[in-house]
Parts: sequence; C-alpha cells; structure tokens
Amino acid sequence: MVVIMKHGFTQQQLQRAIRVMEEGGVKVMVSKGSETTILGAEGNAQNIDQEKVSLLPGVERVMRVSEPYKKANRKYHPDDTVVDLGGGVTLGGAHLAVIAGPCSVESKAQITQIARDVKASGACALRGGAFKPRTSPYAFQGLECEGLELLKQARADTALPIVTEIMGTEYIDLFEQSVDVIQVGARNMQNFDLLKKLGRHTTKPILLKRGLSNTIEEWLMSAEYIMAGGNSQVILCERGIRTFETFTRNTLDLSAVLAVKQLSHLPVVVDPSHACGKAWMVERMAMAAVAAGADGLIVEVHNDPPHALCDGAQSITPEQFKALMDKLSPLAVCVGRSL
Repeated sequence: MVVIMKHGFTQQQLQRAIRVMEEGGVKVMVSKGSETTILGAEGNAQNIDQEKVSLLPGVERVMRVSEPYKKANRKYHPDDTVVDLGGGVTLGGAHLAVIAGPCSVESKAQITQIARDVKASGACALRGGAFKPRTSPYAFQGLECEGLELLKQARADTALPIVTEIMGTEYIDLFEQSVDVIQVGARNMQNFDLLKKLGRHTTKPILLKRGLSNTIEEWLMSAEYIMAGGNSQVILCERGIRTFETFTRNTLDLSAVLAVKQLSHLPVVVDPSHACGKAWMVERMAMAAVAAGADGLIVEVHNDPPHALCDGAQSITPEQFKALMDKLSPLAVCVGRSL
C-alpha cells in the first residue's frame, strides 16, 4: 500500500497518517520527492483500513501495490535515484555515465595505462576484475588481492572511482576499505546471503548485474534484498540473458531497460561487451542502449585484446573507445542527457 499526500499537507497530518498505518501492523517509509510525498507500507498491509486512511486530512489517495518489491518500486519513490560513485561522480539523472576498463587486472602497467586512456576519452569510472568467476577452473581467476591493490594504484593515478566484482561475503570488509562500487556478478545475483550482508554491512554503491536467465521481477527482488538491509545505493546492470541464440554470447535485452525504468527508480546501466561477446558489436549496441534510456554504460577496454587473459574477443581498444565516446556525445544530447 502507498499513501500519497496532498500538496500543502501539514506535519501533523503526516504524522497522523503514519500512526494510522502503523496501527495496521506495518512499518512506514516516507519518500519525499520533488513534487510528491509518499508513505509506503512495508509488511502485510491487509489489516489497514484503506477507506479510513483515504479520508484522513492531508491524504490525496491510497493505492494497493501488487508488486512484491517495495523499496525498489517507483510507486514508493517516484523520483529517479542518483547514486554517488565517489570522487564527485554520480550515476543517474541527466548525466550519462560511462564506466570502462579491462575484464581483468593483469599488471600495474596494463591497468594504469588503460585507466589513463579511458579517462582521457571521458570515462567517469574504472572497471576491472581482481577476482574473476570463470566457467572453467583452469581459466585465469584474477590476481585477487594483488589486483585490488593495482586498482587502488590506478585510482590514485587517475582519480577515477573503481568498480570491481565481489565473490563472497568473506570479502565485504576488504571491499569496504578498497573499492568505490561493489559489483555483484550475474552468477551471484541470487546469492541471497551475499545480498543481505551487502545491504546490512556496507553503504557502498552496489552494481547488480542481471542473472543469465532471470526475469525482470527476480532482478528487482534481488535489489530489494540489498535495499531491505539498509543500503539504498543500488545500480541495475543489464548484461544480456541466455536464449537459444548462439551467435552472440548472450542476447542483449534492451526492452528490460525500458521496463525497469518504468517499474523502478533505480538507475540502469548496460554492459554491451558481455551481452554480445564480440568487440565489433559493442559500439552500435552501446549507442542503442543510450537511445533506449540507459543511465550509463559499462564497457570492456583492453590495450591488447588478442593477448588479454580474459574476454579479449569482446574488448575494444582505447582508440575504439574514444571513437565510441565521440559518437555518444551528440547522441546523449538527443535523449536529453550530457556526457
């Protein structure tokens, strides 16, 4: 249930509405938007007398909400959420944010040079995998803690916030101290223990990738786990889903961007690199994502893709990244954003 207050309501009217809702056995969250103040009922609202609440002074209308996600729901929070990535960088709103960097951190020279290159082209944050979940146990698993240190050195060199993937709950304290944005990968999207602890034990922004075969509602429910724990700084990432098609690595679901923007206030970024698995597709799919309304992109960039230790086939070069950014700048203006 959500209760929408009238313009010009008094503080006394607000407190009375909250009290009546709480008497029905729910916790009330107050969302104050630019134009509307909404009271959202957390918990079972069946015992609340909807008609009684609707007749209270200062109440404009009462709506039942059928979706199981509450904190992530736009009905509870009509204004778009803008997430602070650190270092004065935000994601959401009118600015189009582009995060770029290699799939995995390989060496100090590699990550530092790529960080400098993508920053020069306009990237607002650096991505790079220190811990790598791989299908094969024999594939490169990342430099792990050493990789985190190299990312921190690249941040010190460029002032770019760093985005990297967490693998388990045992790393939360380390990531809290080391990184700016914690990425939850597709394979961990429904690792509910991890999601709950990220909600309770950190206020760092969480970039939550959609699972390989998960529905939009399941994706939003995973965001709800984090937010229910107390961390509202969630970024959703569409990275392609698994379908019957084998030509591309995954199938990029741009309709999900539109759907999520309609259903939720959380910002959405698109990963065209993992979605397609082919470097030559990245530019056009990135542009399509911006046209579809994405708040940002996360793109794999490597200075030597043929010799990359991970995902070289889908990585673009720094020169190709610059060309992409040059094309995104006028496109962003066309959809009401700036780069």
